[in-house]
Amino acid sequence: MERESLLVTGGAGYVGSHCVAALLARDLPVVVLDNLQQGHRAAVPAAATFVHGDLADASLVRRVMEQHRVGAVLHFAANSLVGESMRDPFKYLGDNVSNALNLLRAAVDAGVRRFVLSSTANLFGQPERTPIDEQAAIDPGSPYGESKFIIERMLHWADRVHGLRAACLRYFNAAGAHPDGLLGEDHDPETHLIPIVLEAALGRRSHVEIFGDDYPTADGTCVRDYVHVSDLADAHVRALDLLATRSCRYNLGNGQGYSVRQVIETARRVTGREIPVKTGPRRPGDPAVLVAASERAMNELGWTPRFGSLEAIIATAWAWKQKHPDGYGD
Repeated sequence: MERESLLVTGGAGYVGSHCVAALLARDLPVVVLDNLQQGHRAAVPAAATFVHGDLADASLVRRVMEQHRVGAVLHFAANSLVGESMRDPFKYLGDNVSNALNLLRAAVDAGVRRFVLSSTANLFGQPERTPIDEQAAIDPGSPYGESKFIIERMLHWADRVHGLRAACLRYFNAAGAHPDGLLGEDHDPETHLIPIVLEAALGRRSHVEIFGDDYPTADGTCVRDYVHVSDLADAHVRALDLLATRSCRYNLGNGQGYSVRQVIETARRVTGREIPVKTGPRRPGDPAVLVAASERAMNELGWTPRFGSLEAIIATAWAWKQKHPDGYGD
């Protein structure tokens, strides 16, 4: 009998493509559904089946579920820029939520029993304490974070009413690149700190701008928890296995925070390049510190980040940038 497929929405994107690679490494049949609005066709491994389409097309989503005998869904597709969501909230509260609803309806109707959601640490806005565990108060810091929280609540009810088990994985700052050098981070525009720093190291940016140096941290710049993208992919695969028995939600990070200045200094050491810096004003809504408490995921999933140091994370990203200075080139 033909095996059921795993449907990965947004599988041509940054984290999604790394998850596809992790699933294929286990010899699992994978179908990628992506509109290529932010993803790259070249990021989808040849062993995966690719469907170019949009979750807004409910009939297409249903056809994909039926034709490929989808048994589980890993949902990465979303508008995901926090800053843009503050300028255009309805794009995020509209598209992200309605597209997820199309996907959930099709999954329930097709008898799918496992669903993994790519969620976000932006659920926690301005946290009252750090490290942030799963019991922290949810108060989304943007319409983007709010859209993910709404989807988490939709999954809660899909589980209670229809038995669709769900894993909500709230990860912090995804970073790095696949150790084989074939997959990496390629956004347009690029908004993540580490690739921006490495573009400056390559001479493709004149400088790195630090948004505020007067935060209540050791050096005045924001502190963030960077987790390697391949470690995130591993957590998704492990969560998929756990869904055979129950639903779950986890915060995913390294549990170690690094300031903006520490990231820049580490990148200088890894690359051996000068990285010019300018300091500008704060960005609205940036918390001083965001660090994850990931003990629950470690204990219950058996998950341990392989790339625990900032140096290791930046080294993989630097290898990708040097090999692919223009990203995927499409």
